[in-house]
Amino acid sequence: MGKVGCAVLMLCASAAGYAEDADRSMIVNSRAAQIEAQREEKARLLQPERPDSIENFLNFMKQRRVVERITAGVAGFRVRLGGLITGSGFALGPEYYRRTASESVVFRTSARGSFKKYYLLDAGVAFPRLARDRVFVDFYARRRHYPHLEYYGPGPDSRETGRTTYRFDDLSFDARAGVRPLEHLSLGVIGSYALPNVGPGTDERFAVTENVYGEDQAPGIRRQSDYLATGGFVQYDTRDNPGGPRRGGNYFAQYMLWSDREFHIGSFNRLELEAERYIPFLHDRRVIALRARTVFTDPRSGQFVPFYMQPTLGGSEDMRGYRPFRFHDNNSLVMNAEYRWEVFSGLDMALFADAGQVFHKTRDIGKGTLRKSFGFGFRFNVRNDVFFRIDTGFSREGAQIWFKFDNVF
Repeated sequence: MGKVGCAVLMLCASAAGYAEDADRSMIVNSRAAQIEAQREEKARLLQPERPDSIENFLNFMKQRRVVERITAGVAGFRVRLGGLITGSGFALGPEYYRRTASESVVFRTSARGSFKKYYLLDAGVAFPRLARDRVFVDFYARRRHYPHLEYYGPGPDSRETGRTTYRFDDLSFDARAGVRPLEHLSLGVIGSYALPNVGPGTDERFAVTENVYGEDQAPGIRRQSDYLATGGFVQYDTRDNPGGPRRGGNYFAQYMLWSDREFHIGSFNRLELEAERYIPFLHDRRVIALRARTVFTDPRSGQFVPFYMQPTLGGSEDMRGYRPFRFHDNNSLVMNAEYRWEVFSGLDMALFADAGQVFHKTRDIGKGTLRKSFGFGFRFNVRNDVFFRIDTGFSREGAQIWFKFDNVF
């Protein structure tokens, strides 16, 4: 082949290469155009995110500052929600709250009632920052009326079918004084005088307690005495925000001597120990909350602990899968664990597990039946404090739903 033929072949090869490159370029460009067209179509069909009804409600409450306006009040007067005993139902009432600009004096009084005819009247004056914030003194008075509380009998093996009802009223006066020798540390003394009274409950669905249980199973059911209590406490509190903590801990111990002033048959000593720990992670948006609490009550020689003053388990504050006051005895132990996470501003969710028991003698701690419950909850926050919570607990005795205007612990 001559030079002319070789040149022709080279030109044909080059033309074919260029054509192949052009085809590839067209394929790539058409594929990119197709992908871009698909993206534009998806973007056109994509709907903006719409918050659900709960988020809309919380946003409305936050934007209008509804809770802040209710709790702040006018000229010291405001609405107080909740604060009654577990099982009393929805409660509210007026409260008057005043404090000096330096917070050296705080005065508060309230009257609260529920639709179930429970009520609470209380008043207190506190001097929280005496001696350059090193000394504190509190005085408090309270009148309570609970028309029907539940009693299932004594001990960890009380039967669910043993449910009875009784009425509880009391008037009490308390005084507390203490010092803060170190940051986070408080030491103090307590004095209290209580006038309890027990009678037939008003819940007609259940038998009256005194008709089912005698003095051996419900000590103090026939006669109630006045009580004088004295003792002391120590607390070490490193929580970042007691109303809705996300880190730190709270460690508390209190010892009290309760003296039967009238019949001298129901005197006892009581030791309360409690430890809380909050472990944050992921920029404090996740928290593991742990709590352990025990109450040891020791009757004096030949005497007893009145059943209405015994520690209890069951309800919104400890064993959330059981009915209120499901278990009574001289001593109790409860442990709680929660995993809390922030859903969005103003709402946290929680998964929890509870375990506890009551026991008659201190040497029986850890023996016998350890009751368990578990569940989930919602925490609604205002100014980083838990304003309202909903807990749903499950146990071998069924499910319980709790609506409370405070944190669980």
